[in-house]
Amino acid sequence: MKTSKLLPGLALGALLLAGCAGNQTASTEPQGPDPRMVAFEETLKAVEAERKKAASVGGEWRDIGKITKKAKAAAAKGDFDKANKLLEEARFQARMGYQQAMEQRNAGPRYR
Repeated sequence: MKTSKLLPGLALGALLLAGCAGNQTASTEPQGPDPRMVAFEETLKAVEAERKKAASVGGEWRDIGKITKKAKAAAAKGDFDKANKLLEEARFQARMGYQQAMEQRNAGPRYR
């Protein structure tokens, strides 16, 4: 095949591909909130509830507040994966603090 017929065909094909790629219309509908942000906010509410439950029986562990603060900072930077991971750690500590306080509520010296 002659190159004089090949080059115009390639140019036409390239123009068609470029034209098809450029016809994508931007959505004018407002996008909903980021699902990761929604998950973060829901997990944060759950952590706060667990923390308050643990604190009500004197079982709030020291690091829960620190971890929650780091999670909020990570979320503010947009790193929701790290933030949710930190919140799960804080939630675990809140649950374990409550469980520990309940198991040890009657602990004391046992004199025989």
